[in-house]
Amino acid sequence: METLANLESFVRSAETGSFSAAARRLALTPAAVSRNVAMLERNLGVRLFQRSTRKLTLTEAGERFLQAIGGNLEALQSAIAAVGNDQGEPSGILKLSMAPSFGMTHILPLLPAFRARYPQVRPEWHLENRPVDLIAEGYDLAIGGGFELAQGVVARPLAPAHIIAVAAPAYLADRTLPTDPAGLIDFDGIVMRSSRTGRMRHWSLRDAAGNEVAAPLAETLMLNDPAAMREAALLGLGVALLAVPDVLPWLERGELVRLLPQWYADAGTIALYYPSRSLLPAKTRAFIDFLTDHFQRERLDRRFAGSLGA
Repeated sequence: METLANLESFVRSAETGSFSAAARRLALTPAAVSRNVAMLERNLGVRLFQRSTRKLTLTEAGERFLQAIGGNLEALQSAIAAVGNDQGEPSGILKLSMAPSFGMTHILPLLPAFRARYPQVRPEWHLENRPVDLIAEGYDLAIGGGFELAQGVVARPLAPAHIIAVAAPAYLADRTLPTDPAGLIDFDGIVMRSSRTGRMRHWSLRDAAGNEVAAPLAETLMLNDPAAMREAALLGLGVALLAVPDVLPWLERGELVRLLPQWYADAGTIALYYPSRSLLPAKTRAFIDFLTDHFQRERLDRRFAGSLGA
C-alpha cells in the first residue's frame, strides 16, 4: 500500500513539472520528492515520468495514474487529517452510560467544567439502571459496577461501593437506635425490588472485625430505584440501605443520618469501563483523565468508603 507522501510527491510534481517546485510546496527537499516518486514507480512497476535536465513529462501511464488519483488526493488528505485529529483535540460524541442516582449526583454537575475545557466534545449521556454492552451498543464509556468484562473491555476502579443504613433525623427522633444490624427489623424498611429479577434485595452488614450480621429490613415500602429510595427516606418513611455515593451529600448536610456507623455491606467497586486500553479516541482519554482527576482531588474513594464509619 502506497504512503500518502509518495502519492503527494507524484501529484505535486506532475502539477508543477518539477521536483524542485513540488518540494517547495511540500516543504521537502527535491531529493526527498525524487525518492518518493522513484519508490512509487518501483512499487507500481511502471515509469510515471520522463525525466530531462529541464523538466518532467508524464508518461502515458503517468497520465492515467494522475487522472485516477488526482481528484481523490484531497479527500484522502482530509480523511487522514480527520482521523489524526481524533488523537489531537478531543471532539465528537461521547456516549456514556451510568446509573441515574450516581450520574445526577456526581457526574452531571461536572458537565459545565468538562464542556468548558473540551467544547468540541458532545456528551450523549444515558442514565440507566443496567449494565450495558459497551461494544455491541456503541458506548465509549460506562460508570458503575457488576459489568461482565467482555474481551478487550477495561475496568478502571474509582471507589468502593459500600452499602449503609440511613434515615431522616425526624424519623429517628423518638426511636431507640439499633446496636447491630439485626435491630433494623424494628424499623420501617424502604427496600429495593430488582427490575431484572423481581426479587427484594436484602443485605448482610459487616464490621471492621469481620463480623457479618443479616440486616432484616421490613418490606414496608418497595421501590425499584435508589434515587426513589433516598427520597422516601428523606420524607421520613423509614430506613433504607443505600450506596454511600447515593446519599453522601444528604449525609454531609445532615438531612439524612447514618445508622450503625461501624457497619456496612461491600457491593464491590465503582469502576470506569471502556472498550480498550490502546488507541483510545482523544475524547475518551480526555474524559477518563478528567474524571479520575476529580475523584482524586475530591478524595471520593475515601469519602465513599462506608468501612470508615461515621
